[in-house]
Amino acid sequence: MSLFSLVTRASILVQIVMIILLSASVLSWVIIVLKFKVLNLAKDEAMRFEDQFWSGINLSDLYQQVKRKTDERRGVAKIFESGFSEYIRTHKVKTNTEMMLASVQRSMKVAVAREEDYLDSHLSTLATIGSISPYIGLFGTVWGIMRSFIALGAVEHASLAMVAPGIAEALIATAMGLFAAIPAVIAYNRYAERVDRLSSSYENFAEELATILQRQNNAVEKA
Repeated sequence: MSLFSLVTRASILVQIVMIILLSASVLSWVIIVLKFKVLNLAKDEAMRFEDQFWSGINLSDLYQQVKRKTDERRGVAKIFESGFSEYIRTHKVKTNTEMMLASVQRSMKVAVAREEDYLDSHLSTLATIGSISPYIGLFGTVWGIMRSFIALGAVEHASLAMVAPGIAEALIATAMGLFAAIPAVIAYNRYAERVDRLSSSYENFAEELATILQRQNNAVEKA
């Protein structure tokens, strides 16, 4: 009995289960690779922008630099752009500090939520694959074993050799379910932790920027 022959000689339903699990495994690995790149890029961009932000650069100059990078405005840079553009708008209409601060915070809160949604995208797919793949594989296993025992009951002289191929092909479905589920669960847990850390850094930056803009607006009003 070879692995290939067990797969090809399996029942149609078990083969469908195997195809579903193989497709789920391929999809999960595509998401794992893409999210790895996205999260690494988000972390690098956040560190690079915060280094530039705290370097003492004039915020108006930094805002102009961010606006020119139309294809690279993500993460902290996008939050900064949303907050500072709202600050400029409210400053032009000469609102008081409390109204300005509330407007800036609302703008940045929306930007933070959008960036969190971007980081969270497709993680639910990994969670789904990790949770249901073992059950799909188990369904294929139960069906294959049931089919083997039904066939065994139709003969007078039964032996282990008669049911071994059917049981073996059924267990392949369970193995494929675990093969699809384990990497998906590990990747989901790891990426969810990284997304939480990035989300916390986004929220902290938004609070710090709001405080800086409040102080800057107070200084302008006193002048």
